[in-house]
Order: sequence, then structure tokens, then C-alpha cells
Amino acid sequence: MSDFLLQRLSEIDWSITGGQLLVMALLLVWLWAIWPSEEMKVLLHDKVLQSRLLLTAFAVNGLWLINASITSGIHLHFLGLVTLMLMFGWRLATFISLLPVLFFATFVLKQPFDFAVYGLVAVSLPLFLCYVVYSQVFKYLPHHLFVYIFCGAFMNGFLSIIFHMLPWSFWLWMSGDYDWSYLTDNYLLLIPLLAFPEALLNGMAVTLMVVYRPTWLYDYSDRTYF
Repeated sequence: MSDFLLQRLSEIDWSITGGQLLVMALLLVWLWAIWPSEEMKVLLHDKVLQSRLLLTAFAVNGLWLINASITSGIHLHFLGLVTLMLMFGWRLATFISLLPVLFFATFVLKQPFDFAVYGLVAVSLPLFLCYVVYSQVFKYLPHHLFVYIFCGAFMNGFLSIIFHMLPWSFWLWMSGDYDWSYLTDNYLLLIPLLAFPEALLNGMAVTLMVVYRPTWLYDYSDRTYF
């Protein structure tokens, strides 16, 4: 067992570049800008919420480990970000997602200092864009349970894969690791294959919580949607 762990640790690239430091700084600025002060106050005094948060973070981490590696830097896995956002709000969800991001960068990407790049480009940005979609759905569409589940969870889950894979592809292209034609043919081509199951996963999870645990959802209310 110890030999196995040592071998896995030896595969990890612990080097750090100036670009990674710059992205870390940008990630810190973003986290400072979206700091969820009210949610953090509630979290500090709610033991049940703390337990739910940790269990959810471990569940997301496990979901990301169901991962298909195409080549270095190109990975396919479900996200669960929309469910995370609907449970805790997009600001707190961004902070929660950093735990699986760190694990994923260290043991899957095998580049721990890439966690800032992955956290900012492939997680924080998609979460923000999913929140924008959700807020527009709430603003312009009827406040109906079907709209909440289908548009807020199912369709938003579909879009989350697009919001995740497009920016990450752009980063891989900008970093010079791959040319755009390779990414289009071997990575972006798989968006529909991953987006529909992601939509179903988030839609089912939110539906179950609406029925059995509505208090687990951040801003859901029977009075609003019934």
C-alpha cells in the first residue's frame, strides 16, 4: 500500500510557473469579490449545514473521479455544479467546489498548482454563468415548479457542460498544449454525449430534493412555485 501511494505521489508535478502564480492571484481576487458574507455567517452557526456541505463536497469529488482521460489536460467527467448552486447559492458553491478542484488537480491532472486555473476557468466561470441563466429564468419565466426543475436544473445542467468545456478548451489552446482543430475533433465534439446525462443528473437530484428535502435548496419555496 505504501509503495502504491509513493508511486502515485512521485507522478505528481510539484513545479510552479509564473503563469500559475498569476492565475492564483486572479482566483483570489475573484473569491474576494464574491465573498458570501451572509452565507458564511449562517454556516458558522449551523452544524447541520456544515455536515451537509462537507457531504456534498465529498459527493462532488466522487462524481469527478468518474473520469475519462483522453490525453493530458483533457478529461471528461460529470460536474454537479448546478445542483451545488441550487443547494448553497452560487457564491458559496464556488468556495465549496474548490475542495474537489484541489483534489482533482493533484491526483487526476497531477499538477497541484493548476488548481487555480481549473478552479477559475472550468468551475468558477461556469458557476457564474449558470447563475446568470438561473436568474434570468426566475426573472422572465413564470414561477412554476416545472420551470424551476426543467429550466433551472435540467437545461442549466446541460448548459453547464458547455460553460465548462468551452473555456477549458480555450485555455488549453491559449497555453499552446493543443491546436484548436484537435480540441474540436477530440473534445468539444463530445459535448452532447456528456451534456444530456449531466442535465438528467441535475434534474433528478433537484426533483428529489423538491419532493423530499425542499429545505436543502437555497432559495426554493413552495409558496413561490406552487
